[in-house]
Amino acid sequence: MTQITLKGSPIHTCGSLPPKGSAAPDFTLCTGSLEDASLSDYAGKTIVLNIVPSLDTSTCQASARSFNKLLSGLTNVVVANVSCDLPFAQGRFCGSEGLEDVENLSAFRNPEFGRDYGVTIEDGPLKGLLSRAILVIDPKGTILHTEQVPEIAQEPDYEAVTNLLG
Repeated sequence: MTQITLKGSPIHTCGSLPPKGSAAPDFTLCTGSLEDASLSDYAGKTIVLNIVPSLDTSTCQASARSFNKLLSGLTNVVVANVSCDLPFAQGRFCGSEGLEDVENLSAFRNPEFGRDYGVTIEDGPLKGLLSRAILVIDPKGTILHTEQVPEIAQEPDYEAVTNLLG
């Protein structure tokens, strides 16, 4: 269990992020076309998991916009926004914002993703949603970078990711 905060009040996740250097846990998440996507679908590519509580909040929207802008020119890199939002809501936000260089993956029917990655919020008003976290997974499925953002209302460290991916 990891303690983070929501506007200064302590809340907890169900575990810890998988360690840097370890194999990323496989996952099954729902795409915008309501099909399943798994980690193996991204084999041979670097994937940035931008895990957020909901794309219906300003900080989550800011991270989706920032990663779309900062990483759009990189070849063989996929940015995936992961939340429990329905795929329709994810698509509506990204469509209205013109975010074409990110993918949306929903955990709404796959709660094991949050448990396997240690990001399900266990208590407080956001109980059941995913915490704000970033993972970078290399083309072979090894975790290169992790960040459990300590305060839900705080944006992630974009510079760490952009420096890593160059």
